[in-house]
Amino acid sequence: MGKSRTKRFKRPQFSPTGDCQAEAAAANGTEPEEDDGPAAELLEKLQHPSAEVRECACAGLARLVQQRPALPGLARRDAVRRLGPLLLDPSLAVRETAAGALRNLSACGGFEVCDDMVTKDVMTPLVALLKECSTGLDSNEMSPQEKKDQNRNSIENIANEAVNVLWNICECSSRAVSIFNKEGCLEIVLKYLSRFSTNVDLAISVAYCLQTVTEDNPELLKSFSAPALHVLESAMLSPVSSMEYILLKTLVAGTIWNLKDIIPSKSQAEIINAILKILSEVLEMDAGETVIQMKETETQRIKTAAQTEDTLQNVNGDDLIEDDEMEEIPHRRKVRRKTFISDLLPIFEKTAFPNSIAVDVCSRNPSWKPLIRKMSTIQCRALVCLQSLVSLLDVDHLGGPAALQTLAQHLSQLLFSQPDFAKHVDFLEAISSALRALLQTVASKNIPQCMTPDQLLTLCRAGIHSSNVGVRVNVVSILGITGSVLAKEDGTLDTLKTIGCFLLEVATKDPSLVVAGEALDALFDVFADGKEAERASVQIKLLSALKEFQPVFKMKIRKEGRAKYSPDQLCVLDNVKMNLRRFVAYQETVEKRLTT
Repeated sequence: MGKSRTKRFKRPQFSPTGDCQAEAAAANGTEPEEDDGPAAELLEKLQHPSAEVRECACAGLARLVQQRPALPGLARRDAVRRLGPLLLDPSLAVRETAAGALRNLSACGGFEVCDDMVTKDVMTPLVALLKECSTGLDSNEMSPQEKKDQNRNSIENIANEAVNVLWNICECSSRAVSIFNKEGCLEIVLKYLSRFSTNVDLAISVAYCLQTVTEDNPELLKSFSAPALHVLESAMLSPVSSMEYILLKTLVAGTIWNLKDIIPSKSQAEIINAILKILSEVLEMDAGETVIQMKETETQRIKTAAQTEDTLQNVNGDDLIEDDEMEEIPHRRKVRRKTFISDLLPIFEKTAFPNSIAVDVCSRNPSWKPLIRKMSTIQCRALVCLQSLVSLLDVDHLGGPAALQTLAQHLSQLLFSQPDFAKHVDFLEAISSALRALLQTVASKNIPQCMTPDQLLTLCRAGIHSSNVGVRVNVVSILGITGSVLAKEDGTLDTLKTIGCFLLEVATKDPSLVVAGEALDALFDVFADGKEAERASVQIKLLSALKEFQPVFKMKIRKEGRAKYSPDQLCVLDNVKMNLRRFVAYQETVEKRLTT
């Protein structure tokens, strides 16, 4: 809960015609707007006696809310209170497009808009809609086949939109999560999830929602019964291996992990093995290859459709590949050679840059370009996973000292193969975190460093100018680890002086106290011991610089501390302040001894 999320837009199912096309054009900003003109007109038509007009207005609003400048006007005109009742409109089509408009509003508006939607009581009609859809799906089981299929599809589409609204709001509002708990929404969405074999899209939406509401929610965990856990288990263990099902099983695995505290101890080993199996299956996939296959399939589909149109008059359509089937291409399993790292770590391969052919394919088509960002996100998350694993696992489990040196070479190659690496903030934060963890492990085990000080200084000089505090903290820590190793070696005086001057400048000039505190910690590590370190500290006049900065640092903590920093950060800064006093006293003895 409370995480930032990727915006997800869904075009309303309704395709406006006639007058509605004009409204849609206005909503898309293709006509001149006058003081909330489109918003006012669309909101007014929500009360029209014609269901078709109401549906059209909802469709126009679903587009309009994707334009951030339109949101204040919609808020002033109480759009949420006007759209909310339409979730229970007599027309199923109006219900679906109203839910679609609220879905887009909650996805585009962010935390404040979602919280305001809860204040405007959108949860009351939303919960009622979810309950009606659940009842409707049950009643359809007994209806005649033709009517059953038509109604079931409509109701499931409405339920899918409604679950997405619920997910968006619960992700941003703790009040919405409380309502979810109290209104028994768990039972409803689990019923939707149980239909995964016939409607995987609805099941995926539910799985996203469940992964959100089960996080840090002990009240909800009490509601999970054995049948509820069985529904999750059935979805997670589905034998189907299409793209959709892999996503579904991954999301359900995340939900079950959130529930680990209530899983019977006798079942925990089995559940963990099942989760690991799913994650392993996902990590075996190559995103670049998948993109290329999807493009090949799309090209073939278009070619086939054109040939069919030209040569056949009566086509039953069975041989055509539908859009939805694109994601069901069975992926080719990549035969992974034995690397330096154990088979428990397939994420290593995901740290590589995205497949250049796949990037080229996506670059040529505007609708495919967002996939480039997603492939880069995979790389960054793999690097973060690598950081955690290097920090937590024993060296032997990572393949031994030689493996860590090979890993360092790999990370170095990744970093320096991109001349403009400093511009890619997410990548720089992820790879600097991985390097920091690796260098710390290598240093703690007295394994020879395989990245040169010059390489690390290049990284640090670029990273210290980043606007991202995490990057700056990482590079400062990297220099501290490197300097502490060099301090124990001979012939490192000049490098230690360079590192000392760098860290001293960061400590005294960085606007963030967190970064400044990390730089001071690094200075303590580098110059805590060693003959070369002692000589370097005297030559760069470290003692006088720290004495001058000491009162400034104290004053900054006193003035900025509570306003800008968390209690945990303040605790760390207090420790740094205390260590600074001790380190100054130590440096006084060092300087006195070396100058007499």
